[in-house]
Amino acid sequence: MLREKENVIRRAIILLDGIILSVVFAVAYLIRSKFGEFYKVDIIPSKLVVTDFAGTLDEYLFLFAFIIPAWILALYFNGMYRSMRTKKALDILSAVIKSAFLVTFAFAVFVFIFKIKFVSRLMFGIFIVSGISVLFLEKMTIFWVVHEIRRHGYNYRHVVVIGTGERAINFTEKVKKHPEWGMKIDYILDYDLETRMQEAQSGSAHGSVKDLEKIIKYNPVDDVIFIVPRSGLDKIKDAVYICETYGIKATLALDLFNLKIARAKQTDIEGMPLITFETTIGSEWQLFIKRSMDIAVSLAGLVILSPLFLFVILLIKATSPGPAFYLQRRIGLNGRPFIMYKFRTMHKGSHQRLMEFTDMNIMGGPVFKIKNDPRVTPIGKFLRKFSIDELPQLYNVLIGHMSLVGPRPPLPKEVMQYHPWQRRRLSLRPGLTCLWQISGRNRINFEEWMKLDLQYIDNWSLWLDIKILIKTVPVVLFGVGAY
Repeated sequence: MLREKENVIRRAIILLDGIILSVVFAVAYLIRSKFGEFYKVDIIPSKLVVTDFAGTLDEYLFLFAFIIPAWILALYFNGMYRSMRTKKALDILSAVIKSAFLVTFAFAVFVFIFKIKFVSRLMFGIFIVSGISVLFLEKMTIFWVVHEIRRHGYNYRHVVVIGTGERAINFTEKVKKHPEWGMKIDYILDYDLETRMQEAQSGSAHGSVKDLEKIIKYNPVDDVIFIVPRSGLDKIKDAVYICETYGIKATLALDLFNLKIARAKQTDIEGMPLITFETTIGSEWQLFIKRSMDIAVSLAGLVILSPLFLFVILLIKATSPGPAFYLQRRIGLNGRPFIMYKFRTMHKGSHQRLMEFTDMNIMGGPVFKIKNDPRVTPIGKFLRKFSIDELPQLYNVLIGHMSLVGPRPPLPKEVMQYHPWQRRRLSLRPGLTCLWQISGRNRINFEEWMKLDLQYIDNWSLWLDIKILIKTVPVVLFGVGAY
């Protein structure tokens, strides 16, 4: 759980460091190769002091292939990829400078062994000094951003702990001491109704394990962590099944259960062995790539489509009274509520007339959809037909409420009517498009829609997302299944 997330963050920072150092190397090479241009302003020493630039581009690329990995390794050995968020500014600066000395020493040995004579000491000096400055600035920026996010209470995983013994108390205390883990324990539940934990520094239990389903149903929950003795396994079995049904991660310190859907992963927190059951199959690294794609595509889409957005806004305002955008409360990942953005396609106040048309619902279940809805404006029909009204949700994708691909976000009242197995569709971030969108949309009944969403979750991969995105294009262009 935490180790996998740390690995993703570590790899991302290593990649970022490699990109930064590559840019610094290229800039240092460019400055040194064009250094003669500075003689014209008569500020720096003449050519008698600074010699002509020697060496070809291919030769410096050979050096590049050595020096960038060397600096990454030096940063690694100096602890820059281990819990950097808990370090102080002087610790970070010290580690970066130590890494620079290691790189300088390694480079000197490398040059000596291979008898390289073309190396520019001026270029190397620019590279080292610039590298120290830029890396320190990068680390401090990450340090500041992470702490600001935590300080404002964002980016936490909502956790329920089941267990009130000594190990459970120690665990909750460790979580409090390490906010950088990004865990917020909302509830501590007693696994045994016959025993109650005494008052402790971590606080008393908030209820019993029998309250778990109600908590998951009415509150955002990302993880349920069971810390119970072996004798308590029979008392939490039903709770583990509840987590599986709702698509919530269940992490245990003990034995496995014979679950039908969830997959087990072994991890640990400071030496405490844990086993996590997940119904979503993507690794943290794959999910990181998925989120990166979301950010890149949504940002590009918002920029490229901005003229279309302006035209649609003017069209809506010119053809019917009311705002251009329609804001609606939806339910996202693991029950998180958020505001979803759409272009307004109905007459102002149409939601107040919903009860007039309940008999016309073609979808069944808690979802309400009708053909030829009289509340929809003429322009709204066109926008809906080609899914143009959904484009503002690119902003929801950019800020993290949604993904490009994922189950469509439901209304709160719909979620309250879900069967437990249907709620598992909330275990992945909701999306702009999904299997339901490319399989007929409103031509499919509610039951089949839910099964398609769970099929997507159980078989998720990056390649599946790409295929869905490709198949979405003709569906949107021809308005298949859109009302």
